Amino acid sequence: MSGSPKYSTVTVSPAYARQEAERRRAREAARRRQEAQRARERAERAARRAREAAARRERARAEAERREAELVARRAARQEAQAARARQEQAGADTRRLAEVGELLGGVHAPDSEVRLLQQELDRLQHRAGRAEDLGGAIEELRGRVVLLGREGADGDRGAGHGSVLAGLEERLARIGQQAREQDQQGYRTCVELLGELRATSGPGGETRFRAMLGAVEHALARHAATAGERAAQEVRRAEREREAARRAEEAAAEREAERQAAEEAERERVAAVLAEAADRLGVVRQSVREAAAEALELADPELAERIEAALAAVTDPLAAGAAADALTAVAALEELLVGAEARLDELQLAHTRRMDLAQALQDAMLGEGFSFTGGTDQEGRLLLSFERPSGATYRTTIGTDGEDTVLLYQVDGEPDVVLRPDPDGAACDRTEDLLERVHDAIVDRDGFVPGELAWEGKRSAGPPPKPPAAAKGWTWTR
Repeated sequence: MSGSPKYSTVTVSPAYARQEAERRRAREAARRRQEAQRARERAERAARRAREAAARRERARAEAERREAELVARRAARQEAQAARARQEQAGADTRRLAEVGELLGGVHAPDSEVRLLQQELDRLQHRAGRAEDLGGAIEELRGRVVLLGREGADGDRGAGHGSVLAGLEERLARIGQQAREQDQQGYRTCVELLGELRATSGPGGETRFRAMLGAVEHALARHAATAGERAAQEVRRAEREREAARRAEEAAAEREAERQAAEEAERERVAAVLAEAADRLGVVRQSVREAAAEALELADPELAERIEAALAAVTDPLAAGAAADALTAVAALEELLVGAEARLDELQLAHTRRMDLAQALQDAMLGEGFSFTGGTDQEGRLLLSFERPSGATYRTTIGTDGEDTVLLYQVDGEPDVVLRPDPDGAACDRTEDLLERVHDAIVDRDGFVPGELAWEGKRSAGPPPKPPAAAKGWTWTR
């Protein structure tokens, strides 16, 4: 017949307690060594990342210096080219003005010695203009000397016709050109007005007036040519300044764009560095995390395994998405969880070892009482053992944990003193109880475990009834 389960709460002897404490200390020491190894690995990986970051910064600095040097060189080359163009343009303008002075000098009627001196000065200035030297006011000074010498020659050559003189002056004005007319409109009008007045004095009786006006006309023509040339040069310089301003604006825009790109690159570098740190730190603990989750399942703590797996996913998901801050926060939480989980697993493992030791002790004791061992399994944190007596009676034994207590739970079938329903005046299990008490005594004698009073539903007890295990919730007790 089958009866109610019988159970006993098992404690350990002082010797076994010391042995278990030593195991606990060994596991704690192993955890500390493992955590120290992880810390060293994290430090090594952090140092490697720091070296790589320093190398990247050094390469970026060198690249920035190279770009800056190239920019400075381009600016210097452009400024030099600009200065060279300005010198060439000025040299071209000086050459044209010197050509005008040469034409003036060619029309001067004066002693050869004086003309030769002016020609030598003209040649010298033309040579300097060919080398793009700054001639300053030397051209206008030479022009004035030529005009003065020409006036003196005209005074000595009174036979020259007024018409030919007027024609030469008008030709000079025309040679100055249309561009000069646009650049010095007031000077051009002055030249035209003075030529008109000079033409009015070219008639009979106007010799004196003609000679007096002639110098003024020649001076106006020279001034018009010089003013037009200077304004042309100013226009060239203004255009160059505008081009330079446009180039500078382009450079400033390019620099702003480069700064924006540099800022974006710096942000990408920062995010990449955080992601790399999170990935490295995960790499340090990933294997331990997986082993801890698997061990939690083996030791019948699925809730802990689920928490570990969720914490791991909380790291891998943002890592895959590139969410650097979330990944770093999650990996720190995972590291903290792992420390506590490993401590919890060590306690579960110690409890499992205790159950295994108790199972071996029980098996030895049962065999000593003539039982046959028919099998056993480890199921959800409990050890299930089956024994059989020669009479055919079966004893299914469960070794489990109730809080901090280890519990032996027996389900007996086939013993004649085990009844289906307990007697209200007290259940009769004397022979079965005696048998199990002898098994418990054997356990105490040999293996360091101390089973408590054997109890079952309905058993009378002289003292306070023992606390039933969770599996026996709802049992009633009698005294």
